[in-house]
Amino acid sequence: MAAQKLTRGRLIQIIILMIILISAFVWRTVTYKSKTTVQRSVCNLNTGNCFFNINNKKIIVSLSQTKPQANTLVELYINPVDINPSASVSGVTMNMGILPIIFTQQKDGWVGKFTVPQSTHNKMTWNIDIKINQNIYSSEFTVTK
Repeated sequence: MAAQKLTRGRLIQIIILMIILISAFVWRTVTYKSKTTVQRSVCNLNTGNCFFNINNKKIIVSLSQTKPQANTLVELYINPVDINPSASVSGVTMNMGILPIIFTQQKDGWVGKFTVPQSTHNKMTWNIDIKINQNIYSSEFTVTK
């Protein structure tokens, strides 16, 4: 494109475009919300309970079995939590997709039930992500065939 004389119409067009771009950047900066935080636990649910500090309360997360097996029902206990948690299970050593955990309320907490599929490995490590109050708390467990 050859250099052209800057006309009044072109100058107005450039100014309007700059105002739109600057407004978009300012709007995005002002309305930005930070992502949820992940608190990765070093505990393994196969060896015992996991403990998390949520709103200055000690929360206990445990499995119904310390040695869960593939294709069997596994229960996840979260005590004491007042609000309904949401959680999902995903494979660590092999991508098996993301499995949701369905929770029901008990007298002192929540019980989530799920089944992990069998993989080609004899042992497979799974990750549980529990979401409470926009925070994600993670733990791992290993399943045998």
